Amino acid sequence: MAHAQEIQLQIRGVPDEESVHEDGRDGSKAATRRSTTRGSFRWWMTVAVDMLMVLCGTTVATLLGRLYYNSGGNSKWMATLTQSGGSPLLVIPLLMTPAPSAEEHRPAASKLWPIYAGIGVLIGFDNLMYSYALQYLPVSTFSLVAATQLAFNAITSRLINAQRFTALIANSVMVLTFSAALLGVGSSSDGTSSTSGAPRGKYPVGFALVLAASAAFALIMSLFEATFEKVIRARTLRWVLSMQMYTNLVASAVSVAGLLASGDWRTIPAEMAAFRDGRARYVLTLAGTAVAWQAAAVGMVRLIARVSSLFANVTATLALPLVPVFAVALFGDRMTGIKVVAMLMAVWGFLSYVYQHYVDGRRARSDELLPA
Repeated sequence: MAHAQEIQLQIRGVPDEESVHEDGRDGSKAATRRSTTRGSFRWWMTVAVDMLMVLCGTTVATLLGRLYYNSGGNSKWMATLTQSGGSPLLVIPLLMTPAPSAEEHRPAASKLWPIYAGIGVLIGFDNLMYSYALQYLPVSTFSLVAATQLAFNAITSRLINAQRFTALIANSVMVLTFSAALLGVGSSSDGTSSTSGAPRGKYPVGFALVLAASAAFALIMSLFEATFEKVIRARTLRWVLSMQMYTNLVASAVSVAGLLASGDWRTIPAEMAAFRDGRARYVLTLAGTAVAWQAAAVGMVRLIARVSSLFANVTATLALPLVPVFAVALFGDRMTGIKVVAMLMAVWGFLSYVYQHYVDGRRARSDELLPA
């Protein structure tokens, strides 16, 4: 996705990804130059909307997930279900999308369903690890450690998606990894393990779980990109919604199976009755979390389809300065000096990648001006 030719298409202003297919990447330069400045503006505006969905959805979902635990919720499987359980809502926008054209590539169902099932199972267990980690860590620490998913994604993008690994991207990987390590080293002295109701002594477990979940999430994103690139070979909104909905339905089935097998379902009535501010707040908290996660996930998948999994993951790191600030205000988390330094390092890593994207864009523009 980060190859120079595709970057050229994006910067020159392909009117929308709805019309960009795999078999159209090798079009003539003359056809490409016919794209207008308005088309380019439209493309960047849609990317900006996707980024906003990721930022708002991730921030709201993380804060509501923490609110669920702080208000008396304790079912990890229920918290896991909220991360994928809102997927049936995607039927509504899916029915409103235009029907596929006759020329659009349509992969066989025998290829797609194993992909949906495999990625869906990975998503289900990845959500479970995040649920445990969110209970064991303060939300500010959780969000900052989760930044390592960008470092992991740089590796999986290189191995699976042939992403170029430049010095700037390597710098981003090292800075973000060191940022997470700094939080781990300073956890014993900053008092975060007992802040905001996080269980004492569970900080190391939560730290390990969020690292494992971040690595799994990076793998999932690269698999999404590979599916769009090699199997679907189309980047329409219909395919984005279909990928998101079917994989999350499988993940929801995993969560429901775990909820039933673990016996957590028996505790839900008592948990609802004991929830702070009543049953209605319990239902609204879970429903809001489910909707927010789906909004963030759709934005992520759209960015994967439009640009790359690494770009989508970089966008997710933009939520890092937002979540800890809201967590301090809402949950009383301590914004210690170590967290501030780690957050600044995470921003540094993010800017390093953004600059690499800017360099690639300048290079693509220069290639466009070269004679055929």
